[in-house]
Amino acid sequence: MRPVLRAAVLGRPIAHSLSPVLHAAAYRVLGLDIDYGRRDLGEDEVLAFAAEHLGAPGAADGGAAAARGQDWLGCSVTMPLKRAVVAAAGRVSDRVRLLGTANTLVRDHPAAPGVVHAENTDVDGILGALAAAGLDRAARGGTVGVLGNGGTATAAVLAAATLGADAVLFGVRDAARAAEVTALADALGLRWATLGQPDLLRRAPGLRAVVATLPPRAADALAAHVPADAALPPLLDAAYDPWPSVLAAAWSREGGPVASGLSMLLHQGVEQVRLFTARPRAAAGMPEPDWAAVTRAAADALGPAAG
Repeated sequence: MRPVLRAAVLGRPIAHSLSPVLHAAAYRVLGLDIDYGRRDLGEDEVLAFAAEHLGAPGAADGGAAAARGQDWLGCSVTMPLKRAVVAAAGRVSDRVRLLGTANTLVRDHPAAPGVVHAENTDVDGILGALAAAGLDRAARGGTVGVLGNGGTATAAVLAAATLGADAVLFGVRDAARAAEVTALADALGLRWATLGQPDLLRRAPGLRAVVATLPPRAADALAAHVPADAALPPLLDAAYDPWPSVLAAAWSREGGPVASGLSMLLHQGVEQVRLFTARPRAAAGMPEPDWAAVTRAAADALGPAAG
């Protein structure tokens, strides 16, 4: 009997996650039978889960799950586990090495056979969402604004560097808590400055893009500071429940293009699908999929805000 192909999203809380909706739609288009679910895990549980289902970091034999007829392709990872899971990997990408966080574990990828590989596709999510909102990814230079200084903000800094930006402007409540994101900007050769969150929004017309990484509703009061009668750059608001957010609605009223956190989820999730399915696609001799069609199907499953 052929092993059951499996994957899951790990985190706590996790019941709200839309990743299973996205992945199921993508696997249907690819014609692959992959059981993708949710696992509620804390930081003290995730490494044991990874060992049981993926195997040891440098010997990804599928762990005890393989003996039960399960072939785990990998795991998506959300908060609060993105730092903890790095220790489950025998190989990490350059992104993970820079950020210190991973949102993807892949078992026995053709490019990393026999190991658990850690990747961070949040950067892909940010880049894809901004492009969907009209950002020219081929352009170079300029300044990217980032609201917040948490884990998603670090991915936004790396996305800014990938876009060839010259600088990052951080809108923060407490500059003393921005040490991690400013150190990353230094490491990437980006100029940076910190200022208050309302001040960042007032300067938005001069920016190449703005990425809001604050929790849901945390940016509501900032909507009053969106400039009127000025050309606004693309805004990615990583929060998506409720949508549109108060900030995104104000941005749209002033004619600015917006992307929701669902769009970010879409693009980072499709990259995970690409990684998870590399081994079964190679084993089946499948041609390279139409990834645009996969992305459209996943976006349709997530709803209009993902488009």
